[in-house]
Order: sequence, then structure tokens, then C-alpha cells
Amino acid sequence: MLVAERMSRPPITIAPDLPINEALALFKKERIRRAPIIKGGKMVGIVSEKDLLNASPSPATTLSVWEMNYLLSKLTVSEVMTKDVITVTEDTPIEEAARIMADNKIGGLPVVKGTRVVGIITETDLFKLFLELMGAREKGVRVTALIEDTPGTLAKITKAITEAGGNFIAFGQFVGEDVDSRVLTFKVSGMSQDQVKKTISDFTKKIWDIREV
Repeated sequence: MLVAERMSRPPITIAPDLPINEALALFKKERIRRAPIIKGGKMVGIVSEKDLLNASPSPATTLSVWEMNYLLSKLTVSEVMTKDVITVTEDTPIEEAARIMADNKIGGLPVVKGTRVVGIITETDLFKLFLELMGAREKGVRVTALIEDTPGTLAKITKAITEAGGNFIAFGQFVGEDVDSRVLTFKVSGMSQDQVKKTISDFTKKIWDIREV
């Protein structure tokens, strides 16, 4: 899956001379937490809701409401935006975009095509994808088990489930306890909890969790 399939488009962008208070109002109205800054058709930065809030006066300030509004009307997003923007392209694998966000501790990435911003991929988009990958909105038997990291193990499990009449809703594997093991998590329909447990018991080292959800 590529970024183009999950990014939000068209992206909501703002100009660098937009006052902070107007940017905050826009973020609230559009329910967004970050926006690319565009000038002359090119991206010159990005600003997050956190940037805007940090630039606002503290609730403990002695300034009056009128004084605060006056100061905010003079402060623009260009003064608090991040200028060195990390971007991805439409054909970036979705897991690569997730890695970039995690490694850089950021919640979103503008998606560019040449010099033009064509979308934005955010942590919310990745959360929605995770829900789909794990079949979170579908009913079935959910299993988490430890398996040996050897060729053919997954094939044996999937074949056994299929032959027993099960239908996979979700399937994923993760790092195990050591280099010789993997953690397998999947959800199937068409089988009871006891049937699933009996079917996979010969192919797993340990079943950590099994439940009907």
C-alpha cells in the first residue's frame, strides 16, 4: 500500500502571513492539527496546532483579553512554523511514512509531487489503517500466539485454518521473544474459539491469547 491510497486530499494549506488566532480558528473549524504553509505556490514550512498554542499567551498571563487579541493579531504563522519540512511522495510505501513519523516524532507528513503539495498523511490515517489491518470492526476469533520463525510455519497454520472452514479477517506477525520466534496475531470467522485453538495447537509454541470479539 502506498501513501497516495491513504493520504488526505486536497490538503488544507495556509499562507505565512495568516495571524495565529485566525490559524487556530481554522484548525478548530476543519478539525486538523497541522497544515503546510504555502507562498507563491510553493511550500515554505509547516505549522502544527501545538506550535500555535505554544505561541499563545499563558492562561496565567496578566494581559487583558484585548491585549492578548492584539498581540495574537500581530503574530503570524511564519514566525512559529517549521521551515525544514520532512516530506514524502505519493509512491512512498505506507510503512515507510510511518517509520519516518516515528523516527522523527512527528504526527504528519506533507505529500509532494515535484514542488506541489498534493496531500498530507497523518497519524490518524495510520490509526485507521491499523484498525483495518487488525479487523477491529469485524467479529471473529482473535488469536495471539508465539510461533517458530522457520520456513513453512505460516503456510501450515493458514492451510489448517482454511481446511477447517475458517476465513481470515486479519493477519499479522511481529517480533518475537528472540531471533528464532515470531508473534502471530490473526482473526478468523467461521470457527469457534475451541476449534481455532485445536487447529493451530500443533503449529504454535505458545498461545498467549485467544478470544471471541
